[in-house]
Amino acid sequence: MESYKSFASVYDLFMDNIDYRAWSNYIIELFGRYGISEGLVLELGCGTGAITELLADKGYDMIGIDNSAEMLDVAMNKRAESGKDILYLLQDMREFELYGTVRGIISVCDSMNYILEAEELLEVFRLANNYLDPGGLFIFDLNTLYKYEEVLGETVFAENREEGSFIWNNFYDQQEQLNEYDLTLFIPSNDKGMYQKYEETHYQRGYDMGVIKELLVKAGLEFKAVYDAFTFSEPRVDSERIYIVAQECQK
Repeated sequence: MESYKSFASVYDLFMDNIDYRAWSNYIIELFGRYGISEGLVLELGCGTGAITELLADKGYDMIGIDNSAEMLDVAMNKRAESGKDILYLLQDMREFELYGTVRGIISVCDSMNYILEAEELLEVFRLANNYLDPGGLFIFDLNTLYKYEEVLGETVFAENREEGSFIWNNFYDQQEQLNEYDLTLFIPSNDKGMYQKYEETHYQRGYDMGVIKELLVKAGLEFKAVYDAFTFSEPRVDSERIYIVAQECQK
């Protein structure tokens, strides 16, 4: 599951099309709908801390967990600049540990799609339930099967910038519901036009919503809602990203 090594240093550069402020505002709206306006919040798969920082700006006490030391290095540099009191932990979300419970848990940017086995996803859900306060919320997003099948599929994406370039070769196995993308990065190594080549392979799995609901119930969580991303409407057949809201209801 380990990813985002060489990509970590330029992740924010190539993700500058993401409106993280809008994403964080949407999460805050979801929390508000279920009565959570403050408290301790854990972000699973926090990456470079973009969302973590924004929620801290809004008054939430934040903990960020990621299994990439390189991504957390970037997040901690942001923390040093902002002065935010954020705790970052280098842990695998499939076996994370906290010293106490939290009011809410979030996971965005398709971090849950990186969990490739249903049994491992169930363990993440069980841990989430275990570390939530009574009635606490677990909010996470997922790339949909539609996105993997119809949008990503067998596709090549490429981008060339002065600060670096990448080529993303995507492959999707519809029978296994497994998405693979091979990422090739060319990052400047000096000011003389020399580039260092890096290669990473990432895997994600698409999940049917029926499976997600079943796993949440098995984990002791109560399924509350699923939304088409950044709306409060039910997902469409062509929704590319969805948000799921679950609530702690039994330990």
